[in-house]
Amino acid sequence: MSTTTDVMVREAGLADLDELVRLRAHLLEDTASADVPYAATSAAERSAWRARYRAWLTERLGRDSAVRVAVVPGPGRLRACATAVIDQRAPSPVCPSGLAGWIQSVVTDPRDRGQGLGAAVLADLTAWLESRGVDEAVLQTTAEANGFYRRAGFLPTGEDLLYKPLRPHEKAAPA
Repeated sequence: MSTTTDVMVREAGLADLDELVRLRAHLLEDTASADVPYAATSAAERSAWRARYRAWLTERLGRDSAVRVAVVPGPGRLRACATAVIDQRAPSPVCPSGLAGWIQSVVTDPRDRGQGLGAAVLADLTAWLESRGVDEAVLQTTAEANGFYRRAGFLPTGEDLLYKPLRPHEKAAPA
């Protein structure tokens, strides 16, 4: 296994759109059998989230100072990626500035797992968040990935993550 110091991590750009969509599909499509509420379960849902994600990335990559997508490049493809979004929340004892970093979509290509790439993009995003005065980094995880994040220094909050859809989503309609 390589260490995070041997891995080259860079910020994603518009030229990475196709690969970012491909990698995120491992989270949103390959987990359909894992009974997770965010997984796409039909071709229409897959098409819709892909189009919306592509539009979201196009608006933000290199343009939004509150978003960073870190990637590990490889020959002709991306090997890993992760996203951080800075959120302004109400101040708290652990987050006195109210700045919280949400880490999302940490994905390593299945061909490259076990080589420290996920840890490398996570370390990059953590350093980026710290450099912007963010007090805490938070993320949601699955039971399978919990140990990975715990080894990276993330602690359980003791709270359950719940969600409630606020309006019907037209999953099949691309943006």
